[in-house]
Parts: sequence; structure tokens; C-alpha cells
Amino acid sequence: MQFVNDQAIRDRLVNRGRQIRNAKQRTAKFTDVPAADALIRDLDFRPHAFVLACVMDRQIKAEKAWIIPHQLTLRDSRLTEFSMEALEQLSLTEVRSLMSLPGPLHRFVEIMSKAFYSAVQRIKGKYQGDASRMWKGCPSSAEVVYRFLEFDGVGPKIATMAANILTREFKIRFADYVSIDISADVHIRRVFARLGFSAPDASVEQIIYRARALHPEFPGIMDLPCWEIGRSWCKAGRPDCASFYMKDLCPTAKGGS
Repeated sequence: MQFVNDQAIRDRLVNRGRQIRNAKQRTAKFTDVPAADALIRDLDFRPHAFVLACVMDRQIKAEKAWIIPHQLTLRDSRLTEFSMEALEQLSLTEVRSLMSLPGPLHRFVEIMSKAFYSAVQRIKGKYQGDASRMWKGCPSSAEVVYRFLEFDGVGPKIATMAANILTREFKIRFADYVSIDISADVHIRRVFARLGFSAPDASVEQIIYRARALHPEFPGIMDLPCWEIGRSWCKAGRPDCASFYMKDLCPTAKGGS
């Protein structure tokens, strides 16, 4: 009986993921600043902005990380257009200064300045200054994730998140989607537990492999639907089960817990 219910819940999550992915209108907001979002979304002319924002997404709130490219355009007139040509001219010392003054742009200025500088150099050297080469030509999802993992400080969570955003928000086609995992943050771990997919104390690895088992052809398609549920209904303190679109299937909602 539980297996049948798990399948029904999975199907509803996957359908919601497909609805988001197939929507013509891009829905995700990366920051609360329209100009910062416009920079990140400019994959045609400044794809490096998206990659560099991903690299900055470490141990701070995502909104603060994703706004860093835009903030740099305000700190140095050479970076107004945030071109690769201008970024390539920056020394590590200059990057560190821009990340530090007049106030720190990241919690770990020293580490992230090196990561930023190294990322620019990798895009320049390996991708001839065109970051979109990382995902052009319909590569496998494993290849795209691996290419993100090559950047200093980028781990599996950020690498799979980046690949997921590319296909979900920017409609980039890959040869397959099997290597795009769910990003097991606090919301998704809570939702998986309350939906009955995992134990409340399940590890990140357990969540990832549970998602793979549920939908092996594209585990990450359930990522945003679960995150939405955690932010909108299945909150840590007072879950709103009454208006939850999964209330007829969710064992926690049906049990009144």
C-alpha cells in the first residue's frame, strides 16, 4: 500500500516539475534586484555571469551569492558591462579588493576571491572565454555536472543545481538527465520525511539516492516542486496542510501530525 502511495506522490511531483520545466515563462527569481537577475539570465552574451554566480553560492544565502556579479558592476567602471574581456584583466589582488571594499560581498572574502579569479581563468583558458561551451551541443547531464565540478570549491550540490537550472529555467537540452540530482536542502529533507519518502533524520546521501530510485531518468525534476512545498505549505513550525495540493496523499497531512 505504501509503495502505491509513494508512486502516486512521485507522479504528482514529477508532473509539477514538468509543468515548471515546460512553461514558456521563466519563473525563478535569483535575487530581489531586476538588474542582477537580467545579468544572470543573459546566457546569449554573458553566460559567464551565471557560472560565476553559481561559484559564489557557498555558505551564504543564495540571494546574496547570486547578486555578487551585479554588485561588482557597481564597484568598478571597467566591469559595467561585465564582459569576459574586462574580467580577464583583473588580478587576484584586484578581485580581492573589489570583493572587500567598501564592504564584504561574501562571508569568506579571501576564499571566494580566489574561487572567482580561478573561475574566470578557467572560462578563459578551457572555454575560450565563452562559458556557454560548457552546455552547448546537447552534452550528457554527467558531462555538464562534471564541468561545473572542475571549478574550485564547487561540489555536487551546486553542480547539479546549476545543471538543473539550465534545463529548467533556460530550456537547455541535454542528451539525458540521469545525473541531475535533487539538492537536499533543509526544505527538501523535511518534505521527503513528511511525504513518507525517508526517515526524518535521513542523510543528504539517502535523500539523493531515494530520489534516484523514485525517478531514475531525472531525479532532479522533483527538486523545485519539493522546495516550493517546503517554502509554501510544509513549513517547519506550522504546516498548512489544509490548502496543500498533496493533502489527499501526504501521510503526515492525513494523519494530522
